[in-house]
Amino acid sequence: MTDPMQDPGFLQDPYPTYAAMRSRCPVQPVSTGSGGHISYLVTGYAEARQALGDARLSKDTAAFFAGKESRRRLHPAVAHTMLATDPPQHTRLRKLVTKAFTTGAVAELRPFITQVTDELLDQWPVGEPFDLVARLAVPLPVIVICELLGVPEGDRPDVRRWSAELFAAGKPDVIDTASHSLADYMTGLITAKRLDPGGSLLDRLIAARDGDDHLSEEELVSLAVLLLVAGHETTTNFLGNAALALLQRPAELDHLRKNPDEVPAALDELLRFDSPVSTATFRFTTEAVTLGDTDIPAGVPVLVALGAANRDPERFPSPDLLDVDRDAAAHLSFGHGIHRCVGAPLAKAEAEISLRAVLARFPGIRLATPPDRLDWRRTRLVRGLASLPVLT
Repeated sequence: MTDPMQDPGFLQDPYPTYAAMRSRCPVQPVSTGSGGHISYLVTGYAEARQALGDARLSKDTAAFFAGKESRRRLHPAVAHTMLATDPPQHTRLRKLVTKAFTTGAVAELRPFITQVTDELLDQWPVGEPFDLVARLAVPLPVIVICELLGVPEGDRPDVRRWSAELFAAGKPDVIDTASHSLADYMTGLITAKRLDPGGSLLDRLIAARDGDDHLSEEELVSLAVLLLVAGHETTTNFLGNAALALLQRPAELDHLRKNPDEVPAALDELLRFDSPVSTATFRFTTEAVTLGDTDIPAGVPVLVALGAANRDPERFPSPDLLDVDRDAAAHLSFGHGIHRCVGAPLAKAEAEISLRAVLARFPGIRLATPPDRLDWRRTRLVRGLASLPVLT
């Protein structure tokens, strides 16, 4: 089958396409890329969960592409992040950053997240359309992760632009250029922090590089870039998707407005309903693997469609229905297994605080454009709105 991304209506609403594919077979070969390369696309929940936790599916992109010709010129710090490693290297790198995103560590950030949210909402215009993505979904997570890493305020617009360009599907030159811009910037920031150390997460990673953890210089730059990008891209899409889902369903929106303490529990359902990560990062089989009833040969890429898995009726009855009372904690939007998103607690804290604030301060918020005219980002990896016009 051809790549579902080629369907003109896929970006607007991928779920009918995913449902049709799943009904035929939850794991099937698809032709991807201009060269017609074959990958296996996973759309079933059970099969996706198995794939995400199966050690025979490697994330070591360097090993997969070794010896293969490529016209790409991604910076190594972007091409070979922690997300593109297997244990034991992955275990070592993940251990260095996990402490920064524990529930306790994120709890300490909540006052800052609340302050930033309030300052952003104070600037929302009244009585005229504005873009919720540009006024909240983008700046909030960017400010928080940049503050955590110690990125100067004046540099943040460039950082955000380069990060967005990394997901420019169909524009390899743009992606490659952005990868070098980000890596070069983080290299320079690391140099500056060595001369003038502070207390940021990046400073702590530098200390690990210069201390006993033997973090290589390339690993240090790569971790910094990954944290910067992953620390806000997913949350930006999560906030936009969640806002749209609720604005299209006034009853659910009103329920959460009247019961704000239920917002934290509703986040899992919002994540399940429209995952901010459409397809998990690259994996390939190191040996023949059977997923469901499908045999996959060794050395073949496997694309795990998290958004499709979250809409599998075998796991979530009436999956196309948004039900904020549903127990959706088993969703796969943050992944599963050893590669589960380390920043999930931070993303959920930002979403909870900002959604509660919007519901409390703007009870009349509504869409300012028909849903079928919304502009979605053209990318396979993430699912998010380019803009979300609203009125308060």
